[in-house]
Amino acid sequence: MDAISVVNLQKYFGKKAAVDGVSFTVPRGQVFGFLGPNGAGKTTTIRCMMDFIRPTAGTIAIMGKDAQKESVMVKRHVGYLSGSVRLHSQWTGQDHIDFYRSTNHGVHDVAGALCERFSLDPRIQFHKLSSGNKQKIGIVLAFMFQPDVLILDEPTNALDPLLQNEVYGLLHEATKRGSTVFMSSHNLAEVDRTCDRVGIIRDGKMVAIESIQSLKSKRMHIVHATFAKPVDTKTLTFDGGQIVQAQANHVVVNVKGDLNGVVRALGKYDLRDLSIDHAPLEDIFLEFYNAK
Repeated sequence: MDAISVVNLQKYFGKKAAVDGVSFTVPRGQVFGFLGPNGAGKTTTIRCMMDFIRPTAGTIAIMGKDAQKESVMVKRHVGYLSGSVRLHSQWTGQDHIDFYRSTNHGVHDVAGALCERFSLDPRIQFHKLSSGNKQKIGIVLAFMFQPDVLILDEPTNALDPLLQNEVYGLLHEATKRGSTVFMSSHNLAEVDRTCDRVGIIRDGKMVAIESIQSLKSKRMHIVHATFAKPVDTKTLTFDGGQIVQAQANHVVVNVKGDLNGVVRALGKYDLRDLSIDHAPLEDIFLEFYNAK
């Protein structure tokens, strides 16, 4: 049995289709990344999974239970982190932790250890916290009962790189215990590091479900090369790369897949500077999924 099964999910707001026929499954113990530009339907899908809003059509099952008809039972298995953590402004972090404990009688939790791990002082009122510390509270609440399923909307939002690494460690530990993770993200480096498979949504429709290895093969890079003296760009030829901007001694090259051929070709000239960046996620969609 898959931990998560979504079949032909549709959600309309009036005549506008926010999600239109989305289907995917996530096996137990897997990390599934949910990718897409803003407005693609990621958060709407997650809200339907959590039964915060009701689908127009389709079915959602989590741990074998209907996410709408058995919503209370489903939530006993789920740790949830919203894309924007909003909690009771006058409560402290400890107040929120205690409230969560009161709704899960007898369930062992690791909230104290998580607070220490993230250097979070739970005595401070929520409205006095920085955005990063608010995110930490959200993470503690999502992970504190070591749930079977984690549904996370941009889990490293507002966190510095060291704390992002701590979140990645938590995800690894969760899957080692057999938990399943469903997470939305804009960060391809994060997805590379944490996910087994990815689903890509655009304009409310699923356009691809791929292993992370397959996604890597479609990755684009932007290469900036500055030469010691002007270069005739007509002599610059390489597989998998396209010059998108050229000046007398500077070129910008979009590269699909393997970088080595392009780097070797540029290295035949007297280079003054070379930089390589990941293309924005939206550019990858435009290139590989023919978005308009």
